[in-house]
Amino acid sequence: MPSVTGSGLELLEPFLSRIALETGASIGHVYLLSRDGRELRLAVMSGVSREIIAPWARVGLESPIPVSDAVRERRLVWIGGQEEMALRYPRAALVLPYPFAVVAAPITTGTTTWGGLVLLWPGSHAPRLALREHDAVQAWCRRLGLLLRQASDRGHPVLPGREPRMLPGPLGRVTGATEAQAAADFTERLPEGCCGLDLTGRIAYLTTAAADLVGVERSVLLGARPCDALPWLDSLGFEDRYRAAVVSGQPTSFTALCPPDRQLSFHLYPDASGLSIRITPAPSPRTGGLAEPSTSAPVTPGRTAGLYHLLHLAATLTEAVGVQDVVDQAADQLLDAFNAQGLVLFVAADDRLRIIGYRGYTAEIIDRFDGAALSGPPTSSAPAPPTPSALALTAGVPSFFGSRDEMDRAYPGIPRLTNKSAWAFLPLIASGRPVGCWTLSYDQPHRFTPEERAILTSTAGLLAQALDRAALYDNEHHLVHRLQTALLPRALPDIPGLDVAARYLPSTRGIDIGGDFYDLIRLGPTTVAATIGDVQGHNADAAALMGQVRTAVHAAAGAPPGEVLARVNRLLTDLDPGLFTSCLYAHLDLAHHRVQVATAGHPPPLLRHPDGRTEVLSLSPGLLLGIDPDCHYPATEIRLPPSAVLALYTDGLVEAPGADIEETTAQLAVRLSQARHRGMDALADTLVRHPGQVSPQNDDIALLLISPHSRPRGAPRPS
Repeated sequence: MPSVTGSGLELLEPFLSRIALETGASIGHVYLLSRDGRELRLAVMSGVSREIIAPWARVGLESPIPVSDAVRERRLVWIGGQEEMALRYPRAALVLPYPFAVVAAPITTGTTTWGGLVLLWPGSHAPRLALREHDAVQAWCRRLGLLLRQASDRGHPVLPGREPRMLPGPLGRVTGATEAQAAADFTERLPEGCCGLDLTGRIAYLTTAAADLVGVERSVLLGARPCDALPWLDSLGFEDRYRAAVVSGQPTSFTALCPPDRQLSFHLYPDASGLSIRITPAPSPRTGGLAEPSTSAPVTPGRTAGLYHLLHLAATLTEAVGVQDVVDQAADQLLDAFNAQGLVLFVAADDRLRIIGYRGYTAEIIDRFDGAALSGPPTSSAPAPPTPSALALTAGVPSFFGSRDEMDRAYPGIPRLTNKSAWAFLPLIASGRPVGCWTLSYDQPHRFTPEERAILTSTAGLLAQALDRAALYDNEHHLVHRLQTALLPRALPDIPGLDVAARYLPSTRGIDIGGDFYDLIRLGPTTVAATIGDVQGHNADAAALMGQVRTAVHAAAGAPPGEVLARVNRLLTDLDPGLFTSCLYAHLDLAHHRVQVATAGHPPPLLRHPDGRTEVLSLSPGLLLGIDPDCHYPATEIRLPPSAVLALYTDGLVEAPGADIEETTAQLAVRLSQARHRGMDALADTLVRHPGQVSPQNDDIALLLISPHSRPRGAPRPS
């Protein structure tokens, strides 16, 4: 074995070159596992520039790409074409929406995994991996594994570097100086321009005619990237066609405007050593001339814009929370992205297709298809599902109909019902299970190219994952909302001689649920208990603990306020839920217009006197509930005359980023003092909805207002 120097990556280079030669692959990569085994790092690469492979230079072992699956599951992964890549790995296919075949295989010895091998073939490759290719991949992976194990055993493990090593392209054939000069003379005599790019995408060769056509000196162009040296070259269009040629291994072309008014055609011809470009004046309709044939469609603004529409959609879907949010984002963007006129989103529910969003159809047409029955995939003994949407979902296979005749032959009557002329039906599959179907339609016949089919399928994968996440969010939100609704009082009791109002506003961030609570408890003919509290957190655990605290307060109500809080505190200390709770408990004696209040770390209540003067009550605070089982909670007695207002609230009403809570509490007292008393409900609305309110609201808000308005029946007259 050769001696190991540096990182040892140089040992892998001849292996990768021979693998590519034996299998006929145009692009090859060797990945090595990081020391912690959590990610794969690109170690050696061939046939493609660093810029194209950059998104996958470091990938997590859980990343949804072929090499991660191959290494993690220790199996060979084969993707036979563009549409299969879009269906199985939509995110990867969206970044590289070009025709190619790829195999990924683990590099192992025994139970040890060292990394992975990735090989790409041009889009012309057969959809199946040939047995010869399969055996070669397996054999070379074993050899690589043996090499890596031997290096490790000798104390010189082969490690990935900061940057992957790039193999030089193979030489087509070696020529002497005389033949090389003859070749240069030959290209110089051609009227068209000739240009050669190396594997890094830089101009390595250029004829005088090429420099004249683009209007730049040869010395400026040599060694530069085309887009850097030619600012007028559409960077999006050129980069897209350059990547398409290199990754797919197939010729392609595009047209660009060279200022001021010269249209130039660029024809790109790739191989394993680089890219040749032929530059010619674009044929004009007035002068005639035959255009060069191209193996793929030229770039158009719509295609490039469509791709970036989808990248924007992918970014926005990561921020969507509920199903309706996902539907709105998709419906608003996908029609423009694909220049389509109709869109329908279905989900599977109770063995039927339910429409959750649509654009470009009348409500009458949507009603005809909403609720269509599902059935299993068609077999020799079972008919096909009644609609193409149902077939796409149950079989998990996209279908495309480019004209009304195509659709009418497969599904008679649908063109007449929908008034459309072309359709794409894409299954929405998340984590290997169908969650719905996406239908895109056009008013005119439309040819779905293989490239467009792959992008549509990739988009369906992104949409399915977003819908799946959103459905989980909606289900959890619905569950905890029902939990909190059950735990909070549905209505406050009607107490003679007492006006009350309560408000609860969930946070506008997160899951819209928290641990804030309030309650009003009838104790006797002239005695009432009021309580308010806040459990730490904004989740189902906080809501569940809130229910326990509220129940415990109910059970202890009637005892002196300090004793009520002490009992609840001992219960929470025994339960040890890991969450702290603030709470305030007030015992109201309506006959004598007195209130006794005790607090466990809760914001102080406000008292608005009958003359409008408002004060922040000063109480002797105790510790938060659930910290010290022996904590003492002193009570404070205050007068509560008729027409006075006692305001109990949680800290969400007075907390604001960067603000002093004492100042915001004083501002709340001012608002209570200045508010016109037109009823308790109007007063409550004034306090929770005001011009200076912080948005978005980061915490829940609970508010309980209490005001005695007369001597209750049965109460003794004051002496």
